[in-house]
Amino acid sequence: MVYVLAGVAGLGIFLIFVALAGGGSIDPVQARLTQLGNIQARNLEELELQMPFAERTFRPLVARLSRTGGRLSSASSSQTAEKRLALAGNPGDMRLADWLGVKMLIGLATGAILFLIFGVLLGGGLTDVPKLAGLGIIGFFIGYLLPEFWLGRRIRGRQKIILKMIPDALDLLTISVRAGLGFDAALAKVVEKLPGPLSDEFRRSLAEVRVGKARRDALRDMIPRTNVQPLTNFIGAIIQAEQLGVSISKVLQVQSEQLRIERRQRAEEMAAKAPIKMLFPLVGCIFPSLFVVILGPAIIMIIQAFSGGGLGK
Repeated sequence: MVYVLAGVAGLGIFLIFVALAGGGSIDPVQARLTQLGNIQARNLEELELQMPFAERTFRPLVARLSRTGGRLSSASSSQTAEKRLALAGNPGDMRLADWLGVKMLIGLATGAILFLIFGVLLGGGLTDVPKLAGLGIIGFFIGYLLPEFWLGRRIRGRQKIILKMIPDALDLLTISVRAGLGFDAALAKVVEKLPGPLSDEFRRSLAEVRVGKARRDALRDMIPRTNVQPLTNFIGAIIQAEQLGVSISKVLQVQSEQLRIERRQRAEEMAAKAPIKMLFPLVGCIFPSLFVVILGPAIIMIIQAFSGGGLGK
């Protein structure tokens, strides 16, 4: 009995030792490889179903329509549209093909709406097919041109924001350079502290410089993407200072003072235009209301007096 108990105890100790020896730390690389090996490969259908609904429906339709729009548009109009998209900051990360597809889609939708309104909803039926087809074509061209007005408004708004941001960005840039930062580091500080379209352009220029593009070329490429005259003057002064070896801090100081003067002049110009702009709502809306309030009772009394006199006679 004693020998049996000793043998059982020895076997237990041996099993514990084996368990402890085999329970070492698992290699994380091996564990990750095992995890990746257990993942089943997904087919193309499952990957497409994981995409958003707009990506799965509108993107293919826009891509097909963009090819048709590319055939209808000329090379010069395509270049103009691409420049306008760059001036607008590529809203929605749209490129030229996406933009042409969106215009074609809106044009088709507008043409279909006009066709349905005049052909079905107004009770005209579908008897006069040539007239309805002409209305559909007119609606297509109207819808095809409508996005251009939206894009132009977005361009003007973006340029206005950039124009307002330039003095503050230049002040921060001057302070950073005077504090001892390099020009690229000062631009990075402006990008960090002042979010907006101007900072986005500076961020893009810094990224181009990091990949090996010359600084003057990266700054010069900002001009066609913004088309803001004060920013063009600033970039020209920076490039000229870099080529001539002039101190950038002095150039920044002069440009900052000049931009502040221009901002004050623009504010004075807007203040001078305010009375003229207020004249139209005053004449069209406020003055008629005042005339009704002031002259209304008098006109009523005159009408009553004449009508009473006429009745008396």
